Amino acid sequence: MDCPACKGAVVVVEHERIELDYCTKCFGVWFDAGELELLLERMALEGTALTVDEIMALPAKKAAERTRRCPICKRRMKKVVIGLEPQVLVDVCSGGDGIWFDGGELSQVIGQLKVTGPATASKHGRLIAFLGEVFQARE
Repeated sequence: MDCPACKGAVVVVEHERIELDYCTKCFGVWFDAGELELLLERMALEGTALTVDEIMALPAKKAAERTRRCPICKRRMKKVVIGLEPQVLVDVCSGGDGIWFDGGELSQVIGQLKVTGPATASKHGRLIAFLGEVFQARE
């Protein structure tokens, strides 16, 4: 699979049977349909309105960022805003194949969702710390 943002190489990163497609060049991450929900469930953050279907239902946002194509079906993806302040602009496949987070966006959204407390105190905290380290912004 090619990166929808920079066309760089995408590698599969697996953690607790969740496979994420990660771009080694721009540090973006692709979630196939169901993977984001599975990740949030494993982190005890389910019910946070971050399913691909719920994100697809959000209104499209106009942005200066160029339109991207889904790496699965090649359709143009819809840009939507999720999260709290600051909101995060993500790309979601209009066919429901998945969602693309640019480098740093996933950790920003998860940071808004995570419960308070030390990041390494629990299994969930370790997963959040892992995601923060792997998917941090590299600017």
